[in-house]
Amino acid sequence: MRAVDIITKKRDGRELTRDEIGFIVRGYTEGEVADYQMAAWLMAVYLRGMTRAETLALTEEMLHSGAVVDFSSLGRPRVDKHSTGGVGDKTSLVVAPVVAAAGVIVPMISGRALAHSGGTLDKLEAIPGFRTDLSLSEFRSVLEKTGAALIGQTAEIAPADRKIYALRDVTATVECRPLMAASIMSKKMAEGINGLVLDVKAGSGAFIKTEAEAVELARLMIDIAREMEKEAVALITDMNQPLGRAVGNSLEVIEAFETLRGRGPEDLNTLCRELSAEMIVMGRAAGDIEEGRHVYDEMIGSGAAIEKMREIITHQGGDARAIDDYELLPRACHERIVRAQASGYVEAIDAKAVGHASMLLGAGRASIDAPVDLSVGLRVESRIGDLVASGSPIVTLYFNDEANVEEAARVIEGAYTLWPHAVAPPELIKEVLR
Repeated sequence: MRAVDIITKKRDGRELTRDEIGFIVRGYTEGEVADYQMAAWLMAVYLRGMTRAETLALTEEMLHSGAVVDFSSLGRPRVDKHSTGGVGDKTSLVVAPVVAAAGVIVPMISGRALAHSGGTLDKLEAIPGFRTDLSLSEFRSVLEKTGAALIGQTAEIAPADRKIYALRDVTATVECRPLMAASIMSKKMAEGINGLVLDVKAGSGAFIKTEAEAVELARLMIDIAREMEKEAVALITDMNQPLGRAVGNSLEVIEAFETLRGRGPEDLNTLCRELSAEMIVMGRAAGDIEEGRHVYDEMIGSGAAIEKMREIITHQGGDARAIDDYELLPRACHERIVRAQASGYVEAIDAKAVGHASMLLGAGRASIDAPVDLSVGLRVESRIGDLVASGSPIVTLYFNDEANVEEAARVIEGAYTLWPHAVAPPELIKEVLR
């Protein structure tokens, strides 16, 4: 086989065989297929799509490019959660300790910021000393001791995805549904889990813009899970405004800690509660979703969830004092309030633009290996449905470098649409697929 022939075949819209997909994936992982050839193939897939059979083959090739973990010896069900990415999404920092406190094993392999969306690993690394680079043996050890571990993709797990993931970010192919599905599911199926709860986001701040497209992606991932004999549930959720109020790594960690204390924003708490309930039921720690919600409330109300987070931080090398003393987290030196240019009800917020403004301040990365400033970001003061007066705060920017502050402020001003009449906030959870 030759890579150019496989690229040509997909460019022309023809279905690839499992052997052809395996050839190009293995060749790229081993350095025999060049970056420019894989970039061309990714764009051909983006433009021409993939059949379900092709997507399953791609997932399995990426999955088996590395180790597949077996945690069955831990003796309890293993369940993970994955979000397709959004602005202000810090749910992993809440659901992992909640679900682990409820008695379910949560082996969570997360990613870094991608385009305008935040990354769980960057948020965790805002906690002083917190290690996301655990080896598989360390991963197992933390799971045995605490019931949950949150790490980055290791060299052993799905190395093909790790390499392709970075290339997708710089070739404008992130939003491709088959590539998203294969990337997500290859990592998750390698974790040794019994079940997976998916948070598939749709809206201006998501990679998938419409609810119909989100449902299509969710069903594709559920099908892949079932082909691999795993349970899967997907929540289709709104990303037409940031989730919660904090956007930026350290700021989001604080908001997650507050949510674990029962003091988080209503929308963030609502989504964490539903995701956790699904995971708790899937992990056999509750009989149905309503009981799962009660377990979530109990873990939050009793303090068990925040104590579990303290354990996780300690066992992953972090300074757990940051849970009680936010001054130990990275903090920006300056702040600036962006004010409404007119009066009215907030009709819409371009969440992608809000994510872009946060990136301008240094909270995101232009490429997968670029550094981020963990201290900077923004706080959303006015959300969809709020009545604002001219000159009232809509967003507070937190920054260290003034170079891009004016541009970030202009982006925020352009992200808000006001309307003279009352506006209903968008429904957060649109659909649950089983």
